[in-house]
Amino acid sequence: MKKNQPKNRPKNLNLFTIRLPINAVVSILHRVSGVALFLVLPLLLLAFQASVKSPESFATLANLCNAWWLKLMLIGLSWAFFHHFFAGIRHLLQDVHWMTSLQKARFSSRVVLWLVGASVLIFSVSMW
Repeated sequence: MKKNQPKNRPKNLNLFTIRLPINAVVSILHRVSGVALFLVLPLLLLAFQASVKSPESFATLANLCNAWWLKLMLIGLSWAFFHHFFAGIRHLLQDVHWMTSLQKARFSSRVVLWLVGASVLIFSVSMW
């Protein structure tokens, strides 16, 4: 084969047909949840500012928190928080070379997903 000759490798450009390993899914979701938490931070700071401004603004914010759509948004935000928290702990433990074999990394990914699901379920039940 010549040096400048292009390689005839099959190319799959459809990202929806690629099956990622569970480790990659947890890692990608860790980044997505971090971005979501970063983007919602100004809204949380505005809500905090409104809650400490006056008793009337606190009562308005408390009444707003009873809306079903805001509860769903808070459940989604709790998913982002819990996933980022548990996956971050997993990444820190891997940085110190704990559970770095493929089988153990897959197991820790499943543990992270189960912990996130249980935490979001407990948060959702306590919120409704």
